[in-house]
This record gives sequence, C-alpha cells and structure tokens, in this order.
Amino acid sequence: MLKDARILIVDDEQPIRTACAKILAEEGAVAVIAENGLMGWEQAQTGKFDLALIDLKMPQMDGMELLAHLTKMDPDLIKIVITGYATLDTAIEAVQKGAYDYLPKPFTPGELRTRVNRGLEKRMLLLEAKRLREERERNLLELANEKSRTQTIIQCMGDGLLVTNRDRQVVFCNPAGRRLLKIKRTLQVGEPLAIVANSPEFVELVEEAMNLKEGLEIASKEFVARTPADPVLMANCAPVKDEKGQIIGAVTVLRDITELKELDKAKSTFVSMVAHELRAPLAAIEGYLDVILDGVGVDDPQKVRKIMERSRERTRGLLALIHDLLAISRMQTGRVAKEKEKFQLRSLLNEVVELMKGEAIERQVSLEMDAADDLPLVYANREDLTRVFTNLLDNAIKYNRNGGKVVVRAGADDVFIRVEVQDSGIGIAKKDSGRLFDEFYRVKTKETQGITGTGLGLAIAKKIVEAHNGYIEVESKLHQGSTFRVLLPI
Repeated sequence: MLKDARILIVDDEQPIRTACAKILAEEGAVAVIAENGLMGWEQAQTGKFDLALIDLKMPQMDGMELLAHLTKMDPDLIKIVITGYATLDTAIEAVQKGAYDYLPKPFTPGELRTRVNRGLEKRMLLLEAKRLREERERNLLELANEKSRTQTIIQCMGDGLLVTNRDRQVVFCNPAGRRLLKIKRTLQVGEPLAIVANSPEFVELVEEAMNLKEGLEIASKEFVARTPADPVLMANCAPVKDEKGQIIGAVTVLRDITELKELDKAKSTFVSMVAHELRAPLAAIEGYLDVILDGVGVDDPQKVRKIMERSRERTRGLLALIHDLLAISRMQTGRVAKEKEKFQLRSLLNEVVELMKGEAIERQVSLEMDAADDLPLVYANREDLTRVFTNLLDNAIKYNRNGGKVVVRAGADDVFIRVEVQDSGIGIAKKDSGRLFDEFYRVKTKETQGITGTGLGLAIAKKIVEAHNGYIEVESKLHQGSTFRVLLPI
C-alpha cells in the first residue's frame, strides 16, 4: 500500500519529520517534508499527495489551520494528526476540520506504518467510490452482486458500511457493519432495514437522509445498536442520487465511539470533582473575610490572627491541590519519567528523611532509617522519586499518633530495589485499602478529621512508580499502622 504513495510530513521537530520520512521511504513511499505549517501549505500546492502527517503545535501556521486549508483544497486527501499534546478536545476539533486519524507522540515505527496504511486504504476507497458514483448503473441492488476489488476493500474496512435502496431494503453490509450492529448471521439482499438494524434511531436516521432538505448532504446521529450495554455508534448517512438527481438509496458509515464517550464522561466527572474540592476551601476563606469585613471581633488581635492563619492554611491547601492537578495533567499526557539518570537511592532517601524531620518533631513522631549501604544504582527521574517518598513519609507522619514511629527501610534482591515506609499510625480499614490510589479519594474517619490533603498524592505516586516500570502496594490493619512498599527495577 505504501509503495509509490506521495506523503507530506509537516512537523517543526526535525528528528520527528526525518524519522517519519525514513520509515516511510523504506516502504517505497515518496516522502516530502516541511518544517512548519506555512511551508507545508506551500508544498501541498505544488503537487498531488495521497496522505499528510500534520503536527498541531507549529509556528507561522498551526496544524488546525493547515488542516482546514488542505481539506478545502482536496477533500479526499487523508490527514493524520501527530502531536504530543493529545486531548479529547483537540481530537474532536481535528476530526471536525477533516482529520482522518489521531496519532499521539511518542509512537513506534509499527504504529506509524499501520496508521498510514489504514489511511491509504481509506483514500483508495474514497477515490474508487467517487469513480463508481460516476459510472455505476441506477440500481444499487447490482452493487451487492458485483465481486470487485472495491468490495474487497470495503470488506476489510474497520468502519461499518451499510447500503440501502429506495425501498429501505439492505443491499450490502460489510463485516464491520454486522459486528457493530450485533448481527450474527449472513444477510440476504433485500431484507428490510427495520428488521436488520433493530434500532428505531438508526431507521429514523436513514429515513431522514432519504428526505434531506435542499442544501444538506449528510445526516448524523449517535445511537446504541440494541441494548444499553452495547457500544455507542456514530452513524453518518448520505443519500445516493443518480445522474438525474433522483435519490435511489442511502449509504451509512458506522463508527464505534464508545471510548470517546467514556473519555468525555471521565472529563466531566473530573471537572465536577475538582470543582467540589475547590469550593469548600474557597467558601471557608470567604467566610473568614466576611467576619473581618463585618468588623466582628476585629478589635481582638488574637482572634484576627487566628482567622488569618486559618485563611493561610486554606490557601496553602488550594495551592497544593493546583500543584497536584498540574502533576496529574502532566502524567496523563505522558510527560513523566522522561529524563532519567543513574543514582544511589540511599542518598535520595537520606535527603527526604532530613526534609521531613521538622514535621516529625512537631507532631512528636520519631523518624528512623534502615537502608543497606550497598544498594544498587537505580535508573530513574530523581525529582519524581523524591515526590513519591516525600508523599509517603508525609502521610506516615500526618496519620500517626503522638509518640508514634516511622521507619524507612531499603534493600534489594536480584530484580528490585525495595523501599518500605512503615508507621505505627491509625491504620486503614480493609474496605478503604482498595481505593487508596484513586484520584481524590481520602479515608474519612474521626481520626482523620482536621488533617488536610488533596486526595491526589497517592494517585500521583502510583503513576510515577508505574512510569518507572515499578510497583507500589500497601499493607495495613486498622488502629495498627500501615506499610507502603515501593518496588523499583534495578
């Protein structure tokens, strides 16, 4: 599929565009590169291309603007977005501007070849379909009986394709279409659409496409194939007209968008949780300010100082939450554990223990360290691991008892360096242990009242450890203390 294909690569990162060009050239493709959006647009106007790889963040002309220009110039040009700043919003916007696919950085050569091959197959189908629309006979029923190369390509498509005639009878449905519509049998030409689809929403969509108002070319709808447990499908349906402009049928393309819907739901849930976490401290600060503005007790310096100290504590909590949210965002975009180095873990643990001694003394908790002198070197991001162990020690001290104890142990076997943070604190109930590493989850008991936190620390620690190909686990008994264990590969 790649042989002799003309591919435009537009990316402001020289290593990325050079590597992509080399990989595709090895498969026989003709690769043309451009270092920004404006140069890419100039290259696109000088020759005919089959596919374009486009970065989003570029100087002079960004990827979204280039997408719009290329779509307007050649609607059949396959455009694949490559970016290191992948989000649901940018993915939706890119698709709306004509992008066929979305490839987040970093990607492997195999992923690049697969996406490009799939895009070229799509282009071949589009060009062949365009030719067929100009040449085929009036009756779409003949399309189902024709054994051609086009039909072979359609059979291999990842998207579902269903063709109906003017009588709302199914004349063709590819394997992907049968899978998405939960049809587990071979369809016969001429079966009524209402029986095949078994979805009122889908039947209504085809009916809408067959009766589109002038100026409209396509009808779209989201629906579930049969039961609420089935995937969510996006259906795009367009009428097919003959040379006289009369509608003789409809073509429907089906795509599974369940994952996109789940991402959208997760985003809404996340926003709701953040709003909830921000509301309480802001309301408290507003209340303290109202007390001062109303002049109640402002003549008592001690009372004013206490109010200001509480406001400062709430403000620090908000800043900690924002810091953790930024860390979570950075990790979800893959920007974690990138800059690694070899270093002695014992020295890092010593620094963290020294850092936390002041808090331990303030809370009357003894802090000890028992680490082997001959620990192997660890290959990791020092700043990220400092964050992990600072969080674990901070929790061990905060959720301890007056006169309690925290011990940091470190050792190694043939595979892992093992670090344990053991405390004699309030412990964790079994029902809470399974959710400790969830975002925003905090154990709520009378012992934890008054202890501030964002509920993101352990979630961040888990993401960091997993990004280092390690493991984090907890052992705890209520009222008997907890042990958090981090395993990092040697």
